[in-house]
Amino acid sequence: MRVLSGIQPTGRFHWGNYFGAIQQYIALQDEDEVYYFIANLHALTTVRDPKELRELTFDAAIDLLALGLDPNRATLYVQSDVPEVSELCWLLMTGAPMGLLERCHAYKDKKARGLRADTGLFAYPVLMAADILAYDADAVPVGEDQVQHIEVCRDLAGSFNHHYGTVFVLPKAVVLENAARVPGTDGEKMSKSYNNTLALFEDPKIQRKQIMRIQTDSRPIEEPKEPAGDVLFDLYSLFADDSEREAMASLYRRGGFGYGEIKKQLADAAEQFFRDARQRRVELAAKPDLVREILGDGATTARKKAGMVLRRAQEACGIR
Repeated sequence: MRVLSGIQPTGRFHWGNYFGAIQQYIALQDEDEVYYFIANLHALTTVRDPKELRELTFDAAIDLLALGLDPNRATLYVQSDVPEVSELCWLLMTGAPMGLLERCHAYKDKKARGLRADTGLFAYPVLMAADILAYDADAVPVGEDQVQHIEVCRDLAGSFNHHYGTVFVLPKAVVLENAARVPGTDGEKMSKSYNNTLALFEDPKIQRKQIMRIQTDSRPIEEPKEPAGDVLFDLYSLFADDSEREAMASLYRRGGFGYGEIKKQLADAAEQFFRDARQRRVELAAKPDLVREILGDGATTARKKAGMVLRRAQEACGIR
């Protein structure tokens, strides 16, 4: 099975990115043929500083490699290094119904909130479809909020196949059921949009201070507390094994503790969990040419496959 997924470089990766998606993506490379790309074309809808986008794109590559993505088992590349995808996007755009795109939630949500929504956001699902169809991907691991885009991809591919014959493989969404919902420092879902994130590779001393500033309730120390739904408990659970999680839950229910004690344990657990990845990141950052070589090799592999699919589509619709 061929699996494909992308991640936008709109900011440094945080705990929500890792436990919500990256951890599962990396696990898939042990079983399937996988393509992973850094979606810098999609990021253009929000990042308008060229220097920042270049840095975030390169940092994303280093982060993924440090976290365990193995270029010998997975194809890692930058989206814009495969121009065949952009051309394929146009072929799909010529048959994309306006109504279908107007119903997509990312566009609808921005319009409903009175925010500026440009053509890039409107056509985002079409480029996403091209990202997927260019590699004959069978499966796309996504969160619940991205399932609609896979359905749009299938609609666009099905319409193209109806008009021109069987050109595209229709992919299936693989919902990441084990993906954690990671709370941010304010209790809401961790998101760069909410400015409530804890970065994966933040300096441990700085991150410890961020954790110590997480707001908690004012219940007395001696009062028993229900762990479920508590921000600190939910964050600690990301790093704890079953016995550690149960011991922490028992402490909550027993009472007689201060939140500062929990925050310290959380900071210790997070530092230990990412210790090896942090060291690998330091080593990779010192070898930028190696990272560029990995991305270059990935782009070569990706272009070979995408080129085959693009030629198939061009011949089918009569422009080749």
